[in-house]
Amino acid sequence: MKRLALCLALLATLATTASADVKLPSIFTSNMVLQRDRAVPVWGWADAGERVTVSFARQTKSAKTDDAGKWTIQLDALKTSTSPRQLKVSGKNTLKLENVLVGEVWICSGQSNMAMSVARSNNAEEEIANAKYPLIRLVTVPRIGTQDPQYEFEGEWAECSPQTVGNFSAAAYYFGRKLNQELKIPIGLVHTSWGGSACEAWVRRDVLEADTSFHPLLAQWDELTKTFDYEKRLARYQETRALWMKKAKAARQAKKPVPRAPRAPQNILAGQHRPANLYNGMIVPILPLAARGAIWYQGESNGPRGKQYRTLFPTMIKNWRNDFGQNLSFYFVQLANFRERLEEPADADWAELREAQSMTLSLPKTGQAVIIDVGEAKDIHPKDKQTVGLRLALNALAKDYGKKIVFSGPVYKSMSQDGASIVLEFDHVGSGLALKSGRVGSFAIAGADKKFVWADTVKIEGDSIRVSHAGISKPVAVRYAWANNPEALLYNKDNIPASPFRTDDWAMLSEGKVTR
Repeated sequence: MKRLALCLALLATLATTASADVKLPSIFTSNMVLQRDRAVPVWGWADAGERVTVSFARQTKSAKTDDAGKWTIQLDALKTSTSPRQLKVSGKNTLKLENVLVGEVWICSGQSNMAMSVARSNNAEEEIANAKYPLIRLVTVPRIGTQDPQYEFEGEWAECSPQTVGNFSAAAYYFGRKLNQELKIPIGLVHTSWGGSACEAWVRRDVLEADTSFHPLLAQWDELTKTFDYEKRLARYQETRALWMKKAKAARQAKKPVPRAPRAPQNILAGQHRPANLYNGMIVPILPLAARGAIWYQGESNGPRGKQYRTLFPTMIKNWRNDFGQNLSFYFVQLANFRERLEEPADADWAELREAQSMTLSLPKTGQAVIIDVGEAKDIHPKDKQTVGLRLALNALAKDYGKKIVFSGPVYKSMSQDGASIVLEFDHVGSGLALKSGRVGSFAIAGADKKFVWADTVKIEGDSIRVSHAGISKPVAVRYAWANNPEALLYNKDNIPASPFRTDDWAMLSEGKVTR
């Protein structure tokens, strides 16, 4: 009888173990912020056919899992709440998320300038010490690159504090802090970025396949997957490293310089450049999270392919909006000034990429933060992320939250030839146009020969600017800040710089560059 009782107990234990507990994805944890004023999807997994109930803010919703054990419910639109509440999910077991707030959720993505931490930004020690914002909540999605969609990640939400903010995205934090200070409501920041990542890595594969202009890029990667052997490269590296260790030991004993260590190979097929890799590994795990919008800081890795970016970047935005099931607001950072400043006007690949970013403003609910005045010539990672976060936040405050503020610097609208001058018209002049002191470089002018020279006269006339050069009697085109590292001279009186522009549509450096 005792043996029978033990067997029955064991079977019961096995049956319980085999039964899948109700489970939530990691984007749902204690300390999170739920999006206000719109339906909020909550999803997870349990046994097939199991009924799961979600309770929050006097709402109780139930759903039955499908054959694969997936369940999804939608909470009705929630009102802003700074009071910590519990979100409960019940099935065979019960999950309780504590300290849940309701406010504004923003997805923060891109490459290394979005990934760059508060600890590496300007005034880091002071910023971290003062980061006491319990209504701001932070979560980071780990870096995963894969062709297989991932539905989970290792991570959890945390309150913003001096203990949690240091390693968080600086641009995202300064953006969220400004929103919190102005709106006095909870702000949830979902950080999902990877340094050096290419825009195509953040787009679903079939979306790229639907546009023939991306086929050469996809074909390049498809060919690479046939020939790239990471295991062989890793084995070769291990052999080389073992030999190096012997040589290094001998060098130390002989008190001679130690030879440089070999670099470990990267598995580029699982990295941040391959099309769709980061979409699958770092966006799918948070779909379809309810959010107000996204902020984006990327473009350096696509710098030589500005013409292609005109199509690629809007494609990514549309892909995200479709898959999140929301018309997300989308605010992005234009490339900062970088590299050596040239003495004469010249074509520049980063100027073409900036132009492609500006052209994306034709999509509804988009905005751009121009930062050609905060870059560093010798550092692709400028430390002034406070200005970046502020200018992103100005877009959101004006466009999403109805603040009557100036959110953009001057934007080129049109030109006309007036004798030996070209007259430029602008939108977003704010309180008026302003020229910073300095040379009149950054404004270049050309005649029909397409040879640009620096303008020798740049004059503000109301909301217009007149540009001319004594040696050009019939000018046909003007370019402003058309360089990798331009001199930012044109602002509005609200101290926001003008976006670089050109009035011509002449041949581009990036013409025909569609692969890496």
